[in-house]
Amino acid sequence: MAKESQSLKINNTKIVKSGKLIGHYYSILTEKGRTAFPVKFRNQIGKKGICAKWYEGCLVVVRESSWDALLERLTGSLQVFTGPVRDTDRFILGSAFEIDFDSQGRFVIPKILREYSKLGEEVVFVGLGDRVEIWNKEEWLRKEKEVQEKASQMVEELAKEIRKEVGNS
Repeated sequence: MAKESQSLKINNTKIVKSGKLIGHYYSILTEKGRTAFPVKFRNQIGKKGICAKWYEGCLVVVRESSWDALLERLTGSLQVFTGPVRDTDRFILGSAFEIDFDSQGRFVIPKILREYSKLGEEVVFVGLGDRVEIWNKEEWLRKEKEVQEKASQMVEELAKEIRKEVGNS
């Protein structure tokens, strides 16, 4: 199994600094929802993963061993089931499916997840350190453009948070 990513905590949110799941790859989705998971990602995820609804209309895939850590990042280590924690559980846990890759790395994206993410014939797999997002190609191109336009502003905001957090340590 792959070595876990290094991270930094800012305002109790874990920020991934490095990881093996990087880059983006395009693939085709069949009418029945089958697609090929990129080899470079599959080598890190393994033969099984977990796929669920994610934010901004995409899906997320993580290795089974990273699932609990991902959920903890979302809700913190909260033991109290507040409304936001319950809603996060409903949104992500309630939509999660275990997935198995065949010998060629193909798997079926459940219909409910395809409908949520509006996946069409072309999909994009985006590696984000410890997870992979699956996007409808057109939605990804819009999101990528949006992020590119705000990139310098986002870096400045993150740098301020890091300086603040380091100053409080």
